[in-house]
Amino acid sequence: MVFTVGGIKGGSGKSTIATNLTVWLSKQGYDVLLVDADEQETATKFTKWREHITQGNSGYTATILTGDAVRQQVLKFKPKFDHIIIDTGGRDTTSQRAALFVSDVYLVPFNPRSFDLWTIADVENLVKEVRTLKPDALHAFSILNRADPKGSDNKDSAELLSESTVIDYTAPAIVSRKSFANTASNGLGVIEGNPVDEKAISELNQVFSAILSKFNVKNNVYSNVKIDAE
Repeated sequence: MVFTVGGIKGGSGKSTIATNLTVWLSKQGYDVLLVDADEQETATKFTKWREHITQGNSGYTATILTGDAVRQQVLKFKPKFDHIIIDTGGRDTTSQRAALFVSDVYLVPFNPRSFDLWTIADVENLVKEVRTLKPDALHAFSILNRADPKGSDNKDSAELLSESTVIDYTAPAIVSRKSFANTASNGLGVIEGNPVDEKAISELNQVFSAILSKFNVKNNVYSNVKIDAE
């Protein structure tokens, strides 16, 4: 399957979702390609650090593509990998549109704040436009990311996302936790963290499993997976 992680507003944690999904799938034995189509190249920096600490044994393949090359190259790569994750920037770019035309799944993280949620209609319009031109179905899912540990904002935001008839909201909310930053800075996914953050792992397991189950893709859940560094 081909996943595009995107949106039209920056700062929602797209690269965090993309890299954690890549690690999560690769740890299940899938052959995974991570495509960095974001000009900030956060996923590439993550992978370079991961390659360093594992002495070249990151567990997945990574590349950088931009513009229409995303569509052209992903079509060539698709038969060679079990899953392809495309990390795009927080704007309506040529790279993101090219990615959507070759994707099965569009994952859109939203933060529980008004400025982020105001972009829902724009994202819906983008999905509708791509669907009218794309021969195969594009399944869109929203994720409440970098959510608050407490308070009513999460519930209110989730209810708003759930109202969309174009993009399916997938629970639970992924709470903003130090473990995401700590593991990413070490080139790790949250499922590989030490100390173990069971709450963060549980949230990712539930969100990713819920999405894959819609396509009858077999997957495992984790409590903690230690990375093998030579």
